[in-house]
Amino acid sequence: METPWLWLIPLLPFLGTLLNALLHAGVLRRRQQERDLMAPAVAVPERLAGWIGTGAVALSFLVAVAAFLRLKALPVDERVLTATLAPWIQAGSLDLSWTLSIDPLNAAMMLVVTGVGALIHLYSIGYMHGDKGFCKYFSYLNLFVGMMLMLILSESLLGLFLGWEGVGLCSYLLIGFWYEDGEKADAARKAFIVNRIGDFGFLIGMFLLYWGGGGSLNMSDINAAASQGAFSEGLATLAGLCLFLGCCGKSAQIPLYVWLPDAMAGPTPVSALIHAATMVTSGIYLVARLGDFFAFAPGVLPVIACVGAATALFAATIGIAQRDIKKVLAYSTVSQLGYMFLGLGVGAFTGAVFHLITHAFFKALLFLGAGSVIHAMHHQQDMFKMGGLRDRIPITYKTMLIGAFALAGVPLFSGFFSKDLILFETATGHTSPWLLWLVGAGGAALTATYTGRLLALTFYGEARFDPQKTKVHESPRTMTLPLMVLAVLSIAGGLLGIPFIMHPLADWLDPVVGQATLEVRGEHHPAHGLEIALLLVGSAIAIGFLSFGLRHYRRSPEEQRSRADQATGLLRWLANAWFVDALYALLVTTPLKILAILSATVDVFFVDGTVNWVARRSRATGNDVRRMQSGGANDYALWFSLGAVVIVVGLLAGTR
Repeated sequence: METPWLWLIPLLPFLGTLLNALLHAGVLRRRQQERDLMAPAVAVPERLAGWIGTGAVALSFLVAVAAFLRLKALPVDERVLTATLAPWIQAGSLDLSWTLSIDPLNAAMMLVVTGVGALIHLYSIGYMHGDKGFCKYFSYLNLFVGMMLMLILSESLLGLFLGWEGVGLCSYLLIGFWYEDGEKADAARKAFIVNRIGDFGFLIGMFLLYWGGGGSLNMSDINAAASQGAFSEGLATLAGLCLFLGCCGKSAQIPLYVWLPDAMAGPTPVSALIHAATMVTSGIYLVARLGDFFAFAPGVLPVIACVGAATALFAATIGIAQRDIKKVLAYSTVSQLGYMFLGLGVGAFTGAVFHLITHAFFKALLFLGAGSVIHAMHHQQDMFKMGGLRDRIPITYKTMLIGAFALAGVPLFSGFFSKDLILFETATGHTSPWLLWLVGAGGAALTATYTGRLLALTFYGEARFDPQKTKVHESPRTMTLPLMVLAVLSIAGGLLGIPFIMHPLADWLDPVVGQATLEVRGEHHPAHGLEIALLLVGSAIAIGFLSFGLRHYRRSPEEQRSRADQATGLLRWLANAWFVDALYALLVTTPLKILAILSATVDVFFVDGTVNWVARRSRATGNDVRRMQSGGANDYALWFSLGAVVIVVGLLAGTR
């Protein structure tokens, strides 16, 4: 059904970007006139910028809700809304237009992006108060949301790629927002460069799909062509692996996950936006969107499942040894994204999207809660220098407790239902089911442990700071209100899929991913007894290891701090993230730097040297010749006479 007003969903954040950019330009001009470039933003533009940015995304959310309700009112087999703005590319068989398309899958995604995004914008008003780049920050944040909406709503793979590159650019701008700090600027460059590796794979995959699928980049056409066997097995496998390489970059999977922990250099609300509702979900969305294609690409889904399981366990081992509260949550994000890819790889497309949604709620809550803790502790992020905050910041504590329970998979919280659904589907799949389940269960145990550790070190025990020097206070209402809303969602989100009782999300997504699920998993229906048994095992793992983490780190924080300071043996490897960054520096970064130095040397001394030598000789020759043009009549007479003599001699010689 053609619905022109769908364009308001991405255009409203883009409008907020433009208005805040103009405000930022006005503030800069005023500061230059006052000759005080370091002065904080004036109050009126700050308040105006905050509410423009938040209002733009909130209005986009309301339009998204209206689109969702209109879509829901349609018959199940007709649930597609489109909006075509104008033709785009018409060349040969390629015919693309600026078209948005909404179906049950991206309808759920757009509600998450705009809803959680609006809460993060509201939170940012309090968190970024007084920052000299306040207007610019909200301009970037609006642009981020707008690009993510373009990514998920575009009908064509090329339109999705534009949004894909757009969120990559915005992440670079926001991670390096405080670029005066060299480490933050380096983190932004690292994120940008690592993602370029994945994006190269995405481009190759897109070209292969266009070449082998009948000359169309429309994603519904690609899925249909795959279902009809239009792709050869070799080409489909190669294209699928290339696309998955792009997903590994954007969604931080082995081996391209290394940018995401460093993304903590940006403001904390940016971490919440990147790690919950926007950029890191891009890869999961792409695989789910092209589910029919991946289902017919032999060998690709097992690779996705294995990489996802390995990432889930690997990142969890690192998270258990981090002392920076944001780094714990960063590696937790990498791990949880691994679970989503594990679900996609075993054909549990609904389970992966379910976990994507619940993760957006509880991980945004945890990041914003961590930001509230950091705000209260005057920018201290080391958990070993916290403690005893439970009674000092009660709203932050209670809401983070809910988010932590959801992350750990405690029964009745949203993460319990979504994560255990993935593990159940893994155990009943066709790709090394019990091996992958054991890896996933091991990751779940570590997740519960480091979650308990985070709570114990941050909120319990005695204060490990000087209360006289560090005046701890609860965050303002603009920061605590989003925490409370996300806490409710972190509980209620589980209602999207309760085993044996209700599964509205599965019914809602079935028109989009049902065929792919059937192709991968077949028509088998496992006994409910196995599902109950695995739920009980999952509950025991979550409660048992969460309790262990709470008790162990609450009982002896100083001993744990001493061990962390010394960091020997396995703990040293975990605290340094298995030295993967050092390995990449040794094998990739350092050789490239050496190659760059050699290249610069050759360029300066040989290429430039040769060119400059030719230029110098030409100039010298010109100077020599120029002396002949002295302007003196005697000199001209001399040259004229010599020329005449040469001509006469030549003529005489020719007559003999």
